[in-house]
Amino acid sequence: MQAATVPPLAANTPWVGNKKAQRSKVFDVFFSWATFAASWGTVALLVWIALEVGYAALPAVKQYGFGFIVGTEWDTNNDVYGALPLIYGTLVSAALALLIATPLGVAIAVFLTEDYLPLKIRSIFKFLVELLAAIPSVIYGLWGIYVVIPITTPLGNWLNAHLGWIPIFSTPSSGPGFLPAAFVLAIMILPTIAALAGSALKMTPQALKEGAAALGATRWDVILQISLPIAASGIFGAAVLGLGRAMGETMALAMLIGNNNQISASLFAPANTIASLLANHFGEATGLEVAALMYLSFILMALTLGINAVAEVILERTGATTRQL
Repeated sequence: MQAATVPPLAANTPWVGNKKAQRSKVFDVFFSWATFAASWGTVALLVWIALEVGYAALPAVKQYGFGFIVGTEWDTNNDVYGALPLIYGTLVSAALALLIATPLGVAIAVFLTEDYLPLKIRSIFKFLVELLAAIPSVIYGLWGIYVVIPITTPLGNWLNAHLGWIPIFSTPSSGPGFLPAAFVLAIMILPTIAALAGSALKMTPQALKEGAAALGATRWDVILQISLPIAASGIFGAAVLGLGRAMGETMALAMLIGNNNQISASLFAPANTIASLLANHFGEATGLEVAALMYLSFILMALTLGINAVAEVILERTGATTRQL
């Protein structure tokens, strides 16, 4: 006599479905708590870093107070420290890089989002632009020494000889300085600006473009009068994020800016930044200089965090405005 076979349980059997639902619910709860812990863990890590840096900087804060921020001398032999030339060099080099990188980044974003090329070729160009972000900083520094400085030095000397009465050309070029550092820094932040500006341009409603084209607008009319104005806030946010990235750059700036703690209006004068000073001095610092360097670190962290926070707010508002269109 042949034994009866038991048919397999169907997927919609009540207790099987309940079991699957229970497993799914457990996974959802676990995933929710995991993401919650990761989010607050990131915040806790940021606060922890700020507290550690602030605590290490406390002796310098007590010694110099806010006078450290406006001081202009950095003398390790006499424990006299001032951050103003370093803050100035950080902000000016980053701003110059931004002036160079923003127009190029927006132009690249327009080129890669407005269907000038077939999709496969656009993907190749996009990959090449993004590849710039993968090049190590020290490689950019070496490229700047062997390629950029030999170009900017004769240019700087010519401008100084003919237009030296203008403050930005008031010194001859001795090699390292603001201009070569800013140019290399602009190449380094270019992928960030191009990618975020491209994302902002892609958020332009297609119906507006098609409507403008139907009314007789040319492609450049659509770009200049519709796409760019709508994406303006996003592009501004991309530029601010690029500025924050530029302010924190270390090795390339340490190799190209000249490491001179002086304030000068000239594009060709050597200068210094907070990040490059930290890289050059921290390994040999002792005593109060360590606290002064940590004070500098806290200032740099506050500047970059503030700039990135502003950029994030701008990008969030841009996304909300675009979704309402």
